[in-house]
Amino acid sequence: MDDTRVWNFEESLWTGDAAQYHALIDDECVMVLPEHPFILTGAQAIETVADTPRWTTVTFTEKQIMRPQEGLIAIAYKAQAERENADGYTAYCTTTMRRLEHEEWRVVQHQQTPALTTPAV
Repeated sequence: MDDTRVWNFEESLWTGDAAQYHALIDDECVMVLPEHPFILTGAQAIETVADTPRWTTVTFTEKQIMRPQEGLIAIAYKAQAERENADGYTAYCTTTMRRLEHEEWRVVQHQQTPALTTPAV
């Protein structure tokens, strides 16, 4: 998967509907998010997203892509997301994707760390 496709894939997870999320999240995925219950399986994440308003826009900066072996991609980035009638959201994120078949990829790991609003001491 080339770099442009990696970032389009990731953006679709932020802005796409629940069906898109279901199609791209592996059953064996583990996620760590900044809201209860904090640690989610793939099935739990899919269920949660079905009831969560999607982001209308997301911008990625500080982007990094690593390909430690064939069929495995790990990315890190800063996300700035917005949606109607809500405060913006900024987080530092990682996602790991594995290839199942030619051009078929699934997320197996994702985490979000909200940006600090005050400097750490």
